Formats: sequence, structure tokens, C-alpha cells
Amino acid sequence: MIFTRFIAIGDSYTEGMCDEKKYGNYRGWADRVADVMAVHNPDFTYANLAIRGKLLRQVLDDQVDAAIAQVNGPQTLVSFHAGANDVIRPGYKAELALPLYAKAVRRLAASGATLLLFTVLERTGNTGRSAKMWEQRFSEFNRNVRAIGLEVGAVIADANEEPAFSDRRFLAFDRLHLNAVGHERVAQAVLELIDLPFDSSWRQPLPLANPQPKIFKAIVTTLWFISFALPWMWRRARGKSSGDGRSCKYPIAIHWPLTHLD
Repeated sequence: MIFTRFIAIGDSYTEGMCDEKKYGNYRGWADRVADVMAVHNPDFTYANLAIRGKLLRQVLDDQVDAAIAQVNGPQTLVSFHAGANDVIRPGYKAELALPLYAKAVRRLAASGATLLLFTVLERTGNTGRSAKMWEQRFSEFNRNVRAIGLEVGAVIADANEEPAFSDRRFLAFDRLHLNAVGHERVAQAVLELIDLPFDSSWRQPLPLANPQPKIFKAIVTTLWFISFALPWMWRRARGKSSGDGRSCKYPIAIHWPLTHLD
């Protein structure tokens, strides 16, 4: 199918956090996919409503209806990635989050758009009680994604089927968001799923990394804790989010790419 429009909704993953910046915003995998889609349709338009830090309820309330209003049938691709921020919260309740996710997906599917869903990476190589707890939570979350995706006929991008994605070198220094290489890998994986030209090398693992001295690892971890972990905990303690007060990149589907800004 030649898509005429792409509408991306969700959280930081879809906003493009920690990728290179272009047009004054983080680029991200969705912008990269839009670049290729635009090559195949001179009238292609693109909207990205995603905002970092948003929870499922916020995405459902603030983004889903706005996306549906811009759907023009199955030639509109809508990507939906939300819920990971809920899962990692201490007060996470699966019995509330999973039905809420399914509700959002059903509403989007009813619009007639082609729907793209994402699972969350379950195993990141971390160990300990927290890592085990998150793995169990994400495994349950992913089963829900697959089930509702099958129900509505969505395309599902499942990172857990690709071992290379567990390489931490695809993550930015904050150890949470993808870096530019990671966003590019995701973009190529999505392009393959929607039958557009892609770089087949995206499945190839990175070369083996040289071992790092323990002192270097300790310094990096200390800097990470001060720069990212402490601020994150402070926001949580105050009930704040990194997305508070922020607007999305492209709320209305616009002609893409923004060549006048190059």
C-alpha cells in the first residue's frame, strides 16, 4: 500500500527522544519512516502527536481523538506506542492499564486506518529484583498488545523477536531512550513491516565491544545516576513528568518533508 498519511502517537519513544535534532526537534524513528514514505507519494502528509513522559490515560485522552480526526481510511498509517511509562511506575496496576490500552487500540482501529503497534523489550540484560519484576510486567503487557493487535488486524512490531535490539549500545546515555543508531534500526524494521524499501542490515548485530575497565564503568554509572536517575526520582516524588507543559512536534498532518527548513 502507498500511504498518503502517517500519524504517530504515544510517548518519548515516538517523539524521538535522544535522536539527532532536525527542524528544531528530535528526529526519531517516526520522522525517519516519514522521510521514506514521502519519497513514494508527493502528496504525503505527516503528524506526530507524541509527547515524552505521557501515560496511557493521557495518550488516550489527548492524542487518540486528535489522530482519528485526521484519518483518511486505510491509506493512513497510525502508529501507537504507549504504556511503558505506566509499567515502570511503582503503583502500576495491570488490571487498569491493559483494558485501557485495548480500548485505545479498538478506537483507533474503528477509524479505518492501518494500525501499527509495538511491544516493549522484555529483557534488557539487567539483573536483580527490579529487572525481573519489569520483565514479568512487560511480558504480560506484550501479550495484551499481541492479542488486541490480532483482534483488530494491526501490524505489530515486536522487538523481542530480534535479539540485536537488546544491545545496550542502541541506548542513549540516559539508558532509557534510543540513540540515533537505535532510532535508525527501528525505522528500518518498521519500513520492512509496511513493505517499503529498507536497509536489510538492520538485523545485523553490532561488532563485539571491547571490554571496559571497571573504574570507567563506575564513573559512567555515577554520572548517569546524578544526571538522570536522581532527577527522575525527584520528578516522581513530586508527581511531575518530563512532558509537563510540552507540546507535540506536529499536531496537524503537514506536507512532508519540511524542505523549506533544510
